Amino acid sequence: MFKATLKKMKTEMANPIQYYLETENGFLHVNSCLDKQLILLHTGYQCLQCSLERPIFRQGFCQRCFFDSPAAGEWIMRPELSKAHLGQADRDLAYESEVQLQPHILYLAMSSHLKVGVTRKSQLPTRWIDQGAHQAMSLIEVPNRYLAGVGEVALKAHFSDKTNWRKMLQKPTENINWEEERNRALDFLPNDLKPYIIRDAPNWVTLDFPVHQYPEKVNSLNLEKTPYFEGKLVGIKGQYWVFEDHTVFNVRGNEGQKISLTIS
Repeated sequence: MFKATLKKMKTEMANPIQYYLETENGFLHVNSCLDKQLILLHTGYQCLQCSLERPIFRQGFCQRCFFDSPAAGEWIMRPELSKAHLGQADRDLAYESEVQLQPHILYLAMSSHLKVGVTRKSQLPTRWIDQGAHQAMSLIEVPNRYLAGVGEVALKAHFSDKTNWRKMLQKPTENINWEEERNRALDFLPNDLKPYIIRDAPNWVTLDFPVHQYPEKVNSLNLEKTPYFEGKLVGIKGQYWVFEDHTVFNVRGNEGQKISLTIS
């Protein structure tokens, strides 16, 4: 039996993607659990910021920490609100400078459908893996998060910036012309961002997820409502576990939840 306070799984780029879950006694190689019976038992809470046993509000934080922590600032989801390049703090300038003032990538990714997104350069391809994108391509590389956010806002008028997680978990069916979509996206960029275009961009990246069986109808597992669950693990995609009965469990969406995990 493994005990863990859930955090998003660590990943390794390979064919297929390799997944690791942090537990109290080290990392569990989740791929090795495929086709095995898992028992999940909800045992409590632990805020990822203050470590207190408080109910989780959002993103693994208790309510107090969610509104206090710089790691939960609004600029996380809306990079165009970043202000560290101006020397202005949102919640903690030192933290925000460390994260915001580094190279960022504006990209297109094919997960549930073609979408635009922003991530730190150091987070590729992790960001694409976490989104369950089976193909992706970088568009521009800029020196800070704010500029990447400006580019994303411009492209959001023409491309989605959301992932339909239910469709993402089902078998990919849509094919796109990457060269055509890249050129279309670059045409919509503001002129002051065009010097940052990645001219020697490689072809799109293809990601292979360890899924033995895709769900036909997706049923989401909520540990607080269903504190005991048993099922056969048949796939891992994005940050989701996929079970044989079409139940899916979002590991990242349950950060801060404490569980015991039995594998048979």
